[in-house]
Amino acid sequence: MRRLGMAVALIAALGLTACRTRASEPPIPPVSHVDLARYMGRWYVIAAIPTRIERDDYDPVEHYRLEPDGSICTVFRFRDGSFDAPLRTVHSTATVVAGSGSGEWRVHLFALLRLQYLVGWLAPEYSEVIVARDARDYVWLMARTPQVSSRAYAAMVRRVAAMGYDVRELRRSPQRWPEPQGPRPPDAGDCG
Repeated sequence: MRRLGMAVALIAALGLTACRTRASEPPIPPVSHVDLARYMGRWYVIAAIPTRIERDDYDPVEHYRLEPDGSICTVFRFRDGSFDAPLRTVHSTATVVAGSGSGEWRVHLFALLRLQYLVGWLAPEYSEVIVARDARDYVWLMARTPQVSSRAYAAMVRRVAAMGYDVRELRRSPQRWPEPQGPRPPDAGDCG
């Protein structure tokens, strides 16, 4: 029942996307190429303009696994409201948009939604990424480590601003690792 409530809340939050779209902005170009095998694995959310469900998340982590059929299994895990809150997870599947160089995906969430996922910027060494949307409603700054330097963070924020986002809406994601007790970050075994 709790999972159903979370799904309904996420669908409602993402359904409001059309109200926040900045129609005058041009589409955000994805990076020209993403090596999917290299991109897979664990990404810690450093900051975001979050969806409603993510507004108060702690220790948020996204994990990707490439499936044999070419789809991408995703697991988002977080704690809602504090480091001590129970662990919550959201599972989804993504497909790469043909002709995008793997820089644009469609995330299939709860079999009802197809959401845009743009790799708007990716560090050459695949250590940091900005995931954006043309609607400029949500954005995620992620890294392979739970923390980034203040210089790296500032550079990512400048890139987000250059994409047309209002960076005043960014929220730093509290990260505390290792977690004192409880589960590890998700890995490939968690994709289902």
